[in-house]
Amino acid sequence: MRGPHNIIRLIRTGATLERTGAMKVIMDAFEAGPLLRSVVRGIVWPFQWLGYSGDATMPAAPRALTALGPAYIKFGQILSTRPDVVGDDLAVQLRVLQDKLPPFSIAEAKAAVQSELGVPVESIFSNFSEPVAAASLAQVHKATLIETGEAVAVKILRPGIERAFGRDIDAFYFAARMIEVLSPASRRLHPMDVITHFEGVVMGELDLRLESAAAAEFQANTAKDEKFRVPAIRWHLSGRRVMTLDWVEGIGAGDNIALDAAGVDRPALAARILQLFLNHALRDGYFHGDMHQGNLKVAPDGTVIAYDFGIMGRIDEYTRRVYAEILFGFIRRDYQRVAEVHFEAGYVPAHMDVDDFARALRAVGEPIFGMDASRISMARLLAYLFEVTERFGMETRTELIHLQRTMVVVEGVARSLDPHMNIWQVAQPIVTDYVSKSIGPRALVNDLRKTALVLARFGPQLPRLAEEALIRLNNPPPPPRPQRRRARAAWMALGGVIVGAAWFIQSLV
Repeated sequence: MRGPHNIIRLIRTGATLERTGAMKVIMDAFEAGPLLRSVVRGIVWPFQWLGYSGDATMPAAPRALTALGPAYIKFGQILSTRPDVVGDDLAVQLRVLQDKLPPFSIAEAKAAVQSELGVPVESIFSNFSEPVAAASLAQVHKATLIETGEAVAVKILRPGIERAFGRDIDAFYFAARMIEVLSPASRRLHPMDVITHFEGVVMGELDLRLESAAAAEFQANTAKDEKFRVPAIRWHLSGRRVMTLDWVEGIGAGDNIALDAAGVDRPALAARILQLFLNHALRDGYFHGDMHQGNLKVAPDGTVIAYDFGIMGRIDEYTRRVYAEILFGFIRRDYQRVAEVHFEAGYVPAHMDVDDFARALRAVGEPIFGMDASRISMARLLAYLFEVTERFGMETRTELIHLQRTMVVVEGVARSLDPHMNIWQVAQPIVTDYVSKSIGPRALVNDLRKTALVLARFGPQLPRLAEEALIRLNNPPPPPRPQRRRARAAWMALGGVIVGAAWFIQSLV
């Protein structure tokens, strides 16, 4: 149902932000100029009566996002880890979206467990607590197993969450399609592909069987990581809407006061979190994709405990090498090599000039390295890189979106623990070690061995594949037709729909 009716939903989004006072807060946080403020608020102000009022006891921004639904809450969770982007005040306000949302009743929780596992809660657990954490998609209860007396955490999906999230995704698809049609320049960013990727990730998060499998794989990969723990899954007490895992005590990674009281070395903890993420991404190619403070706890000895494995990231070996070489090049300030890697990977069109691209990258990197440690930011680097790659026609790589977003989130978590952390110094030993192992004589021998095995399997098909490739090379497809008429028609259609929606709304008053 990705039709024009979603215009009303998008108008309601702006109206809710305006009605709750969140629009001004967000504009202030992003330092929006007077023209943008006037245009946006001028559009949504007449419709603010359509917006949701939300919980008046909450601050404006979380009040609006909570009222709008789970997809918007996810967006707020990401912003809560970026005080350097949205400011300390707004980041603290949004942090309640991570695990302190209004819970659903314990009666509904017990009914969900019985429905999923087929037995009453009282026959499994001797104790089943009120919710200890409530997030956008699910909430967690602490329980005690009758059979062994062990404490476990029981995660249960919110009732009706699949339908609610589907409505939000529907509106996002409509917005992405309109952006593609009305702004041809935006197509290089593949907004529809971005939403498709987001939908796939979240739909996977709505099946706790998949999350249980992800947790088990992540635990196996990280079993030897020092001071890092993934709670074990209790498979016989898990299903599609219920997941049971070991209970592990710890302090929330966002509670700096409690961490200090427990004697935790916060700078060392910040460095370890960033290095753990880089190890998981580069060494394993499988990493926690939602590492905000609400999904991390810290044991008294400084061990990092990870939770919530619904969003995991996976990148292949080649992409890992590309990403590592780009990071390594920036660490060494070797902008020529960073530019060459972009061209070798096909991230920048071949007709562009590699030397010009290297010069543009130097303009990105040098100002950052001239800053003091507290101002060096991965978010700032990615923002500058976006400007450069846009100039050079680089298309968005959907396989890197999740990795880059998670890197920004992890940096935000680490920065909240140690504002003066130098991310490049912390990342250097991990990236250098990976590059030394993956790019060299030993890596070349392994690559040749893997290539030989592939060729042996596909040997009988090689002549046909070569012939088809040569035919395609000699018969390129015709150039695409200009889209100007289509865009003009879309603008006219959009105008008509908006007028029609406004007339319909007014007729209801």
